[in-house]
Amino acid sequence: MSPVHDVTELVQGFPGRSTRHGGLGWSSVTLLRGADRTILVDCGSFGMRPLLARRLSEHGVDPPTVTDILLTHAHYDHAANYLLFPKARVHISSVELDWARAQDPAFSPLPELYVQDLATNPRTRRIDTAADGRADVLPGIEAIAASGHTPGSLVYRVQGRTAPVIFTGDAAKNRAELVSGTADMSLGHQASSRSITRIRDLFREHPGTVLIPGHDAAMAWPDDVDRPIRLAPVRAGLQIWPDDDLSLIHDVDLTLPKD
Repeated sequence: MSPVHDVTELVQGFPGRSTRHGGLGWSSVTLLRGADRTILVDCGSFGMRPLLARRLSEHGVDPPTVTDILLTHAHYDHAANYLLFPKARVHISSVELDWARAQDPAFSPLPELYVQDLATNPRTRRIDTAADGRADVLPGIEAIAASGHTPGSLVYRVQGRTAPVIFTGDAAKNRAELVSGTADMSLGHQASSRSITRIRDLFREHPGTVLIPGHDAAMAWPDDVDRPIRLAPVRAGLQIWPDDDLSLIHDVDLTLPKD
């Protein structure tokens, strides 16, 4: 029998972007615990570090005790913080790592120096999927190839305590992409559409499956509805200083309601 994992959402992704300052990079980070392992699915970016430290502490996790990091892809907002976990093995698609390493520095979401380190770091574990696009990564955890957003993007399916949990990264980064079957940001839009179709099939394969996208709240897809539903509100906000008084702070609520 495959091990089951306790699944804890440390940081909830957000389905949006700035209109003037580029990508927000507000991505999902999830904690898995089971089978004597402490695992992160993606690990976020620099701006997330204080929040990530607090959330790990709240759940009794010391960074050196993290055993594994499962990267859905190599973009900075999902991968940059792996260096904060000095004993963790970092799992990433061979296709993704080889592609990312071959890219010249460019105005892209790839953290070039981190990619070069991952390519030679002894803690890196390359994932090679079989002809059917699948690979067993750890007990109770399967990787599924999902190219499009990047050439080597992976989806992970984890045996949760009560049902499977699917992590899509940016292969289907939010509900809009999942429902529409198209990707907003992709290096191959036809490949993205095929990957999203596969993700939807995986989502419906086992009743009770939960899906956590790279930039949205956790979702379920009950049999009696025609689209996924959010299981929690998407909580986000900004604080701005609109005047010359530092004590005057204006809160901007970006929360999206639960379905």
